[in-house]
Formats: sequence, C-alpha cells, structure tokens
Amino acid sequence: MPESNSNSRRSLRWLVFSSSTYYLYAFVASILAVLISLLIWNRNEALLINVGLPLACCLTLSFALEQLLTPRPVWPWQRPGAALILHSGLCLLLFSPLLLLLQRPWFCCISLLALQVLVVMISNAKYHSLQEPFIYQDFSYFVDAVRFPRLYLPFLGAGRALLAGAAICIAIYGGLVVEQPLSAVYSFRQISALALVLLAIGLLLMLSARFNRLQLALDPVRDLQQLGLFASLWGYYRAEQQPWQGAGLSSPGTAAETFVGPLPNLVVIQSESFFDPRRWYRGITPDLLRHYDDLKQSAASFGPLEVPAWGANTVRTEFAFLSGIANHQLGVHRFKPYRRVARQGLPTVVSCLKQQGYRTVCLHPYSATFYDRATVFPLLGFDEFIDISRFSADDYQGQYVGDLAVARELCAELAKHDGPGTQPLFVFVITMENHGPLHLEQARPEDGQRLVSQTLPDGSDDLIVYLRHLEQADQMLGKVQDTLAAMQREAWLCLYGDHLPIMPQVYRQMGEPDGRVDYLVWSNHKQLDGAGMQPLAVEQLAQELLQKAELMQRLV
Repeated sequence: MPESNSNSRRSLRWLVFSSSTYYLYAFVASILAVLISLLIWNRNEALLINVGLPLACCLTLSFALEQLLTPRPVWPWQRPGAALILHSGLCLLLFSPLLLLLQRPWFCCISLLALQVLVVMISNAKYHSLQEPFIYQDFSYFVDAVRFPRLYLPFLGAGRALLAGAAICIAIYGGLVVEQPLSAVYSFRQISALALVLLAIGLLLMLSARFNRLQLALDPVRDLQQLGLFASLWGYYRAEQQPWQGAGLSSPGTAAETFVGPLPNLVVIQSESFFDPRRWYRGITPDLLRHYDDLKQSAASFGPLEVPAWGANTVRTEFAFLSGIANHQLGVHRFKPYRRVARQGLPTVVSCLKQQGYRTVCLHPYSATFYDRATVFPLLGFDEFIDISRFSADDYQGQYVGDLAVARELCAELAKHDGPGTQPLFVFVITMENHGPLHLEQARPEDGQRLVSQTLPDGSDDLIVYLRHLEQADQMLGKVQDTLAAMQREAWLCLYGDHLPIMPQVYRQMGEPDGRVDYLVWSNHKQLDGAGMQPLAVEQLAQELLQKAELMQRLV
C-alpha cells in the first residue's frame, strides 16, 4: 500500500511538472486566452461554443484514435513536448481552412477523424504485411494505388476498404445533410475571423515546435511509438526536406581510365521475392531450384544477402545495389531513395560502366513510370529502358509477365552483343512474376504435391503459389545459363532477390525467415569449383561482381 501511494505521488508530480505537460498547459492556456479575447471582440458566446466543442472533440479523439495503431504509441502525456505541440498544431492547421470552406464545424471534425481512421487502417495493413508502419513518404503511394491498384489495394482488404468507405459516407452525410452551416446564423466576418485566429494559433504552435526539435530515430516503429502518428509524419516530412550530404563509401567509384582488351557482358537479375526457402522450411522439395543449385556448383561466389526491405520496397534494395551505398547511410532518404538522392547525380555501377563503353539497358516487364524509373534511370546511367510494352498478353504467368518471357527478351539482347567488335552489354533485369499479392491466385493441388514433401498447415496456400512462381524463376535461370554458355564472349551473371515474399499467415504458422535473400555470381568462361559461401550486404554486391570479373581495379 505505501508503495502504491508513492507511485501515485510520483505520477502526480510528473503530471504537474514534466516538460510535456508544461507544453500542453501552455497550449490550453493560449486557446483559452484567444477564445476569451474573441468572446470580448465578437460578443458572441454561441459561435465560440459551436466551434470550440467540435474542435476539442477532434483534438481529443485524434489522440485516442492513435491507440488503434499497431504498434501502439505511448499515451500523449508520455511523449516529448514537441510531439504534443506538433500534433495539436497540425489539427488546427487542418481544421481551420476546412471550417472556413465548409462552415460546418462538426463536419470538419468528422471528416478529419475519418481521414485519420483511413490512415490508421492503411498503417496497420502495411505493418501486418511489411513489419513497418505508415510514414510520410508513403503518401505518394496514394497516387500509385490509383494507377496500379493491384499492387496495393488487395493488401488493405475488402473489409477495411468497406469500413473506410462507410466512414467517408457517414462524414459527408452527417456534414452536408444534418448539420446547419454557420453562415445561416453568423456573418462571414465572424466565421472568417475565428478561422484565421485558429489558423494563426496552429502556425504559432508549428513554429514553436521548431525550437524544440523532435529526436527522430529514423526507425518507423520506434518513432511511431514514442512520438505518435501526427508528430512522426511531420518529423519525416521535415527531415526529407534536407538534401543528402553523404557519399557512397562502398560505391564502385568513377572511372579513371579506359578498359583494355575485350570486355565481358554483365547480366544482373534482380529476381522478385527470390530466396532459397529450403533453408527456412525443410518440407520443400529438394530439387525445387535445380538450375540455381547447378549454378552454385561453379559459382564465383554465392550466399545469403542482407537487404534493407521486407516484403516490398524494392527500390531500397535496388538503389543499394546500383549505388553501392548502404541504406542506413541515406538517413530519412532510405525509405524512398529515388525521390531525392538518386536525382543528385551520384556515381553508380551503371554510370561507371557506361563511361567505359558499355551499353547499359534495364529490362523490366512493368510500367517504366512505376517508382518513377523512367525519370530516374537515365540519371543513374541507363541508355535504354525496356518495359512492359515489349511483351504481350500471352507472356503472363498469373498476375504479371512471366520470368520465361523475360528470359526470352534478355537472351535476344545478349545475342546482339556476342559477335566480334560488338559493344559490351550491361543489362539489369527486374522481374515481376512472383510479385504479390499471392492470395489473389489459387493454389493448385498438383503444385502442392510436386513442390512440398510434407503436409502443410492450413492457410499455407500462399506458399504453394510462391513456390510455383519460384520454380519458374529457376527455369529462367536455366535458360539464361544455357544462352551464356553458348556465347563466344565472356559473360558474368549476378542473381539476387530484392526481398522476402509477403506471406504473413504462413509466417505466423511456420515461423519467419531471417530476412536475408540469396545471391550468386557466375561466369560462362571461368568455372570455379568449391567456392565457399560468402554472406554479403546488397550494397557490396556490385563491387563483388566487378571484382570477380576483374573489372574493379580498372574502375578505381
């Protein structure tokens, strides 16, 4: 009992004297002071009550709705003062212009809360699939969700989508039909004066927060838990406005001299969701990846590969490979490196090879505008981007263009660069066949019998679908291997996965993999026996390829 009283007293002292509550008290006091001054100026208590009550509900419920997030943020009184100021300031900045536009304070309140509910549902869906909550950089995916709905909307789920739609409809109905506009009772001068004062308070709060900066960990989970949704979103927005000042410590470097002698063709395959699942689950048929196993027998190097993505966010892995820059060195730009960092003119393995006379090509059976690659890839050094327009409807395997169709186009490009005197080729292949959502496809019983040797738990259909497409990726490797083996010109093949597949239900039942994918480096002219397994990080892989091909010393 005495210990309980002591804890209560400590909690009370914290509540009264902590810096966080000091800022909260200051905010409440400023609101009261402004409302009192407006009351004296307008001599209209009813307007203040009609606006103040919905505003107070909006602010209070916005804190409460954050507790629906996964992972759950700490309670408001446990957060830094700057986080509380930002949360309150953002609410005012959103509420005040809506008030002036709609003139229905309860409609403004419900609309903002409905929007927050939508973000909460999206964040929880993202965390469920990718182990990462919603961040500011994800707002750009709203546009992509409209342009490429198959890649995003199925992960939200029909139930969540219906709930979000219902919330929006209720907000619109309640605001436009039930609530009377303020203009029916008050003058425009009174309404605009109050809205502008609320806007000014919001701006002052946002300005004051700049003098007490948020301490960002740049770990989305930790920042959401410690700062809350509003403050973490704002913090990531502010951080992204700063240009990246680093340098690629493991970058391939810039070319200082021209290569001497015939140059090998270089083929890099970034295989969608590729990893060797046999090291994760022993019930998978041992010969699932027989061509991959054959390549490993004579590979220059192979092994597990650390990548900065789980389930999605391919560009994080992709940029790390092309630039040689570790993802964590990018700061907040690590989450979407093509938005700013890739546009700063950094040297990449592509630009270095291009300077040495290589023709640099990207082959990707999807829209070149996705991830804004059509704009970014020329800046990285690519001469040509071959996208989905090269393929036909017959090339699809499931939801996307199949890997064997990609192999056909890759081999056609290689054939143009095999004769004497032809330009050396660097081709970067980004496959799509094994892209999720896997649950949109049907698992066939015959695939399960062929691909697994043990009875799988219920709810493992996604794994069967994934293994079927992984088998196709292996057949693609076999075709590319045969093509390269028949070529006169020396060629090097580098294969790696961009991230693990999204299979949350399977992982819950069978355990999660360790997060690493797999890679190998192989040559058609230099057969090596007994190369040991060598774990790497993806930012080291381009350098590994160039070193094995004996090109690295010419790039330094």
